[in-house]
Amino acid sequence: MSPSVPLQEMIRAIRSARTQCEERGVIQRECAAIRAQFRQADNGGRSHNLAKLLYVHMLGYPAHFGQMECVRMIASPRYSEKRVGYLGAMMLLDEKQDASLLITNSIKNDLSHSNQYVQSLALCTLACMGSAEMCRDLAPEIDRLLRASNSYIKKKAALCAVHIVRKVHDLGELFAPAARSLLAEKNHGVLHGAVVLITELCERSPETLERFRKTVPDLVQIMKGLVISGYSPEHDVAGISDPFLQVRILRLLRILGRNNEAASDAMNDLLAQVATNTDSTKTVGNAVLYETVLTVLDIKSESGLRVLAVNILGRFLLNNDRNIRYIAMTSLQRIVGTDHNAVQRHRGTIVDCLKDQDASVKRRALELSLALVSATNIRSMMKELLLFLSSCPLELRAQAASGIFNAAERYAPSQRWHIDTILHVLTTAGGDVRDETVPNLIQLITNTSELHCYTVHKLYRALLSDISQQSLVQVACWCIGEYGDLLLRGECQETEPVQVTEDDVLDALETVLQSHMSAPATRGFALTATMKLSTRITDNVDRIRSIVSIYGSCIDVELQQRAVEYNALFKKYDHMRAAVLERMPVIEKNSPGHTNGESTREAVKEVQPAKVKQAETLLPQQPTSQVCDLLDLLGGSEEPLQPNPAVGSTVPVLPISTSSTAGGDLLDLLGGLEPTPLTSAPTVTVYEKGGVTLTLSSEKQSDSGLTVTLTACNSTDSDISSFTLQAAVPKSVQLHMKAPSGDSLPARGAAKVTQMVALSNPNKVNLKMRIRISYTSQGSAFQDTVQVDSFPEH
Repeated sequence: MSPSVPLQEMIRAIRSARTQCEERGVIQRECAAIRAQFRQADNGGRSHNLAKLLYVHMLGYPAHFGQMECVRMIASPRYSEKRVGYLGAMMLLDEKQDASLLITNSIKNDLSHSNQYVQSLALCTLACMGSAEMCRDLAPEIDRLLRASNSYIKKKAALCAVHIVRKVHDLGELFAPAARSLLAEKNHGVLHGAVVLITELCERSPETLERFRKTVPDLVQIMKGLVISGYSPEHDVAGISDPFLQVRILRLLRILGRNNEAASDAMNDLLAQVATNTDSTKTVGNAVLYETVLTVLDIKSESGLRVLAVNILGRFLLNNDRNIRYIAMTSLQRIVGTDHNAVQRHRGTIVDCLKDQDASVKRRALELSLALVSATNIRSMMKELLLFLSSCPLELRAQAASGIFNAAERYAPSQRWHIDTILHVLTTAGGDVRDETVPNLIQLITNTSELHCYTVHKLYRALLSDISQQSLVQVACWCIGEYGDLLLRGECQETEPVQVTEDDVLDALETVLQSHMSAPATRGFALTATMKLSTRITDNVDRIRSIVSIYGSCIDVELQQRAVEYNALFKKYDHMRAAVLERMPVIEKNSPGHTNGESTREAVKEVQPAKVKQAETLLPQQPTSQVCDLLDLLGGSEEPLQPNPAVGSTVPVLPISTSSTAGGDLLDLLGGLEPTPLTSAPTVTVYEKGGVTLTLSSEKQSDSGLTVTLTACNSTDSDISSFTLQAAVPKSVQLHMKAPSGDSLPARGAAKVTQMVALSNPNKVNLKMRIRISYTSQGSAFQDTVQVDSFPEH
């Protein structure tokens, strides 16, 4: 192909290529011809060749060899060559190329050219690819052109100044005076460029922002001229006068009025005028209205004006365009916290958007609907949300369930309604709920003693109908294990009486244990529930023993360990079974981090009844072989210590071999210790380390009863959280720990935590106590153990 062919012929040849290989061949031949032409000293077709090279660059082929040709053409005195040269510089050069520095002097010369079109070419090129060094060198020239008399040049110079300010923030002060004077211009392009420049200056400098707040009346006047009289008929779009300039002015007013009473008052009337007079039937009108709404909501506007803005967004929700509905809900989501009542007026429209086919609109509608839930509308809103949950997409189900749980916890009108709502969610989307749902619901059920019978009946029916929802099955197993006796009575005022036999309950639990849909954690719930029923029923204990013994050889290590320990309770330690498996105490506070995963293991807190969860959800962090380490208290001692049996430990208490190991176990509490006589002091300090002090006082209640009070204090400068006390005593002594007064210790002794411990010593053995202290301070966990050999009595 000859290099002298016109650009149109080259384009036609490239487009007619039937394969990629043929296209590359055409371009390679043409590029080779262009290179040869560039090497000639006297080339009359340079602009022609560079234009073809730019087309090749647009197709994605290398064209870097034309950079120096661009530099030479920019320096040409001919306008036609300058135009192509500057165009090539904007496409082929950037601030990272060394060749870009070669055109700085040419741009400076052209900025002072007598021809306005040559000046325009230089301004456009600098605004497109000017580096920081070029901007610093040429900024005075741009400031000079901002004060020129030619509107065409001032418009280009204003946009070039915007690029310079973005590249070099320090140069903003240079353009501020000229930018202020540009607001007096009547030309649309100059005004638009001036508003963009002022916006950029105000966003980057608080001092400049304060200075330009004085221009609010001028901007209001310009905006009124556009809204009322129509300033530029040639810029009219769908009946809206100069909408692009209106949007730019509204954005600038938003910046100037933010956190400023005087500036906001000056623009309130204008914003109300724009909001009421702008046509909302066309897209361009909606664009102006949307910017008006954002401005009203961002400045210190009047309450009536904010209600008007919310109503405009409410009209947007009725628009057929999904994009407009989406941005309306996004804006309402931002203001629902501050203008809740105004947004509530559009609740029906927002709820209707839950049925939208668009996934993004549906997600925004869900977020906004959850934010609108309050104590007055909880029942009606929850009906809509539960209906949505039953048919919502899978990707929204977890978010919807979580939002419903949070709303029910905050605004539940009654405990029964709260429980029914959560059970409905678990029945519908039990596999998509968060991990902490199970322990939270267990806590709720435990604290609502008057609904234990109703809850266990309802969960039993749910378990019979569906065992695929793991969270629901876990809660049902827990309740059956705890309140199985209430289920067997068949008397429940809240529901129809149903006669349930012991075999029916065991059949349901055995179905869960044998189902392939049950996760290992769920089987753990069912196995423990089966074991707990051994103390609540009388006729089927042998069947329970056989079920438990089967899982003694289970492949799952956790289930196997539980079954082995439960078997030990049936055999050697049957006298302890009733105490170990007694009903769980009231749970006062959640312990975060519980999960329903198959392999999740959480720390066990055995001695705080207020924080103990059901056995199925609390697995220790140590290996499973060390689950009973806390209970391995007396390796080599004469009197094994015994933890509180009323706290619902994960596993039953098993005595440990009396053979002592070297060094002793962590909780080999009394090995090698000799009893010492009790002291007569009323209060003793038993622990003082790291700023934490623990004192002990005791009061004798009877010959065999003793009440011990543990008091903890924090003298450090940082608060302590998750403070827990655990205790163990000799095996023949019965221990009962009451709920602590709290779990946090404020800094510098601002408050204390007290723990009451009741001891029963019928055999009159020498009392000893091992106390484990655990807490978190400054993000780090601490744990220590102290031996108490004397108890002061009053």
